[in-house]
Amino acid sequence: RRTEIIEARGELSLEDLIVEEDMVVTVSHGGYIKRNAVSLYRAQRRGGKGKTGMRPKDEDFVENIFIASTHSYILVFTDRGKVHWLKVHEIPQGGRASRGKAIVNLIHVEPGEKVMTILPVKEFVSGRYIVTATAKGIIKKTDLMAYSHPRAGGIIALTIDEGDSLIAARLTDGNADIILASRQGKSIRFPETDVRPMGRVARGVRGMNLEKGDQVIGMETVTDATSSDLVTITRNGYGKRTPLSEYRVQSRGGKGIITIKTSERNGEVIDIKLVDDESDLMLITDRGKLLRTRVRDFRQIGRNTQGVRVMVLEEGERIVAVAKLAEKEEDELETAGDSEEKPAEGGTEEASE
Repeated sequence: RRTEIIEARGELSLEDLIVEEDMVVTVSHGGYIKRNAVSLYRAQRRGGKGKTGMRPKDEDFVENIFIASTHSYILVFTDRGKVHWLKVHEIPQGGRASRGKAIVNLIHVEPGEKVMTILPVKEFVSGRYIVTATAKGIIKKTDLMAYSHPRAGGIIALTIDEGDSLIAARLTDGNADIILASRQGKSIRFPETDVRPMGRVARGVRGMNLEKGDQVIGMETVTDATSSDLVTITRNGYGKRTPLSEYRVQSRGGKGIITIKTSERNGEVIDIKLVDDESDLMLITDRGKLLRTRVRDFRQIGRNTQGVRVMVLEEGERIVAVAKLAEKEEDELETAGDSEEKPAEGGTEEASE
């Protein structure tokens, strides 16, 4: 019997040499990112609650944390409507206390371009969608597969009109409800099915009809498994927590309903967040101050109110950003029990209607 040996040249990619394992990816509010093996967290034995090891700067904090395989992808969306790719294995590893690396040093962004949303994607499959929203109320829905071919300088996520900007992107199954909120205290909730899928470079359709001078400041997606309340935070340190049941489903493109009464006292809306009793929020001011507050300290009130004071500000000081903390999720990776921490102050003074 004769054996014939045939020469063949196989293709071997860098990824073939990388062991596939789960990583904990941590992203800070200041734009730093790092990864660590899940086993590093499981090996811990400590009882502190909310004590993440990531401390990039005194004024920074963990805003997003998720578990992803080294072969998974991360989509990074910017305010100019571009999306950049990162493989999880391309993210630098760091110890529990390391700051990580600035995301803008891992992708090619232009001067002045801002990262708005980071989405982990396990695999690119048809039937899942990226929904984007802009400041001028334009909404777009695109099949996830359209984002599966990366380029070094990023690719267009949507075509943006002059003077407009991308404010958020979400990954959906095509059957969620979309909530948009505006700076002047309006909001609209409509079915995602009202938005037909479009190509990646399409502009999108009208999601919310805005009054002159108004703009969209936040977007959330609602599913059956989503948290039950919507928190609205205003520039002058007021906020409110309202059940989602008070936000009726409407048709896309309307002017919406009042989510909070804005006035000279409480100021314009800064952001909205979907929350539950276990959520913590971080409020950031234009003077660099941070306040961590528990959502459970916000009592539920109706839409048509000015809210309650959630942060006492100095003369001329304003809230400029709101983040939903992810530190609690990191602690859930630990095997040790948790201890209670002192609740944040605030959330007791209600403004008049």
